[in-house]
Amino acid sequence: MSDIAILKEMIQKTATIPLEDRHNKKQVTLAEPPPANYSVTIYGMPANDEVIIIKADTFSSPNTVFKGNHGECKRADFVIIADTDNKKVILCIEMKAGKGGSETDIIQQLKGAQCFVAYCREIGQSFWNQQDFLQRYKYRFVSIRDISISKKKTRTERSIGTHNRPDRMLKISSPNRLEFNHLVGK
Repeated sequence: MSDIAILKEMIQKTATIPLEDRHNKKQVTLAEPPPANYSVTIYGMPANDEVIIIKADTFSSPNTVFKGNHGECKRADFVIIADTDNKKVILCIEMKAGKGGSETDIIQQLKGAQCFVAYCREIGQSFWNQQDFLQRYKYRFVSIRDISISKKKTRTERSIGTHNRPDRMLKISSPNRLEFNHLVGK
């Protein structure tokens, strides 16, 4: 059984987002419900059996256990896990309508999403007896801002090197057309 198939067994359907089929190509719309009420669409998504899109902030905050003084109760908005013929990637995405949210806050949210995936990894290893579950995946971290601003050419700021750590996230402003392969990079 593939990692994606196990995740689809593990994760409630209400915490996932289905792919959309447009002109024989896959895309997904990541939406924040009211009062935030904004969305972005990612084009060029992998096939349905190669990807799962999880609304990570659906996972209840662990603030009944942790104090949260260091941001350990935060989570990013979405986690996309893809296992294709040529890529194994975990993409953590935090979205902001405007310029809101400090960089420190966004880094903590991205770290929280990474911890959520680590928890899923442990569940798969322990309860599905898959010792290599979610191993050998590359992490990518993305912050998307100014979503509600009128669409113009997408601006991308990237730290030096790959966006493989929360503090080196790929920063996108005023997204117009987001492509999966661009978000995951090399």
